[in-house]
Amino acid sequence: MISIILGTRPEIIKMSPIIRECEKKGINYFLLHTGQHYSKNMDAVFFDQLDIPEPEYNLSVGSAPPGEQTGKMLTGIEKVLSEKNPDAVLVQGDTNTVLAGAIAATKMNITLGHVEAGLRSYDRRMPEEINRILTDHCSNYLFAPTLKSQEILLGEGISKDQIYVTGNTVVDAVYQNLKIGANKVQPLKRFGLQSGKYFLATIHRQENVDHMETLKGLIDGLELVSKTFDLPVVYPIHPRSQKMMNKFGFKPQGVIFIEPQDSMTFLQLEKNAALILTDSGGVQEEACILNVPCVTLRRNTERPETVDVGANLLVGSDPNDILKGAKKMIDTPRCWKNPFGDGTAAQKIVNILIKNLS
Repeated sequence: MISIILGTRPEIIKMSPIIRECEKKGINYFLLHTGQHYSKNMDAVFFDQLDIPEPEYNLSVGSAPPGEQTGKMLTGIEKVLSEKNPDAVLVQGDTNTVLAGAIAATKMNITLGHVEAGLRSYDRRMPEEINRILTDHCSNYLFAPTLKSQEILLGEGISKDQIYVTGNTVVDAVYQNLKIGANKVQPLKRFGLQSGKYFLATIHRQENVDHMETLKGLIDGLELVSKTFDLPVVYPIHPRSQKMMNKFGFKPQGVIFIEPQDSMTFLQLEKNAALILTDSGGVQEEACILNVPCVTLRRNTERPETVDVGANLLVGSDPNDILKGAKKMIDTPRCWKNPFGDGTAAQKIVNILIKNLS
C-alpha cells in the first residue's frame, strides 16, 4: 500500500499522473490531503476536473505560521499512517506538507519517496529550499527530474543507489491535462482575451509579497510591461498576495486581477499567453513545456534547466530589469527542447516502487 500525501494546488497537479498510474495498474493506495490549500479554486475543484479520486483523508489544517502549520500536519499525518500502516509514502516538491510527510514517515520507519528530488535555489531565505533539502536527506527513493538534479544529490553525499532520474511528472500532467481540458474550459472567451495578446503573471512567494519594497518593484514592473507593449497583464492573484496588496494599498494600472484559477483554466491561460512573468517554479516548468517564453521575477531558480535551454530569464524585482527581460524574451524563438522528460515519469516512478516494494 502506498500513501500519497499532498496539500497544495501544484502537488495535486503533479501527483495526478502518479494517481492515474496507480489506478491503471490496480495498486493499493490512498490519498492524504493536509488542506494546506483550502479554498475551492485552490483545492477541491482540482480533483473533480483532473478526474482523480477525492482524498480518503483531509486534515484541513488551513493557514497558520510555518511551525504551527507543519506541527498540525505532522500530528495528523502520524495518526493516519499509524492507522493505515502503508508500505511507502510519496511526497512531491517542497511545501510544508512535504516536510511534515517526510518527517512523519521517517520517524515511523516507513519507506519515503520524494518526487521532484534534487532541486536547489541555494537561497535559504526561501522556506521551500529548507523543506526540499531536509526531505531529500531523509528519503529512501529520490526521483530526480533531470541529470542536473541527480548531480546535486550526489554532490550532497546521497547514494546513487537511491536516486532515479525519471523526468518530471509535470510533463505528464501538462500533456494529460491539456487533453482532458480541451473541451471543458474556455478562459479566453470568459475573460475577453485574445491568444497571444496578453501577458500572464503570478507572484506568490513569501520573500516577494511580504516585503513592501520588493512587491512594489514587481507590481511597478508589471505596469511598465503592460504600458510598453500596450497589452494587459492577467494576474490570477494568490490569497496571500491579495492580502499584502491590500495592506500596502497598491492599485496598479494595466493589470487584470482575477481569482485563483483551476488547473485546466490556468493551463489554457499559460498556453495562449504571449509571455509569462512569474516567481513560481512550477509555472517556469509549464511555460517551458508549452513553448511560452518566461521571465522569472527572482534572482535564482531551482529550475536552471529552463534558463539553460533559453526558455526562461531571471530578472529579479527591479521594474526596469523586468521590462528589459520581457523585451528580450518576447522575441525569443520558441524552438527550445523540453528538458524535463517525455511524459512517462509517473509510469517510471510507479514501476520502481512496484519492483522494490514487492
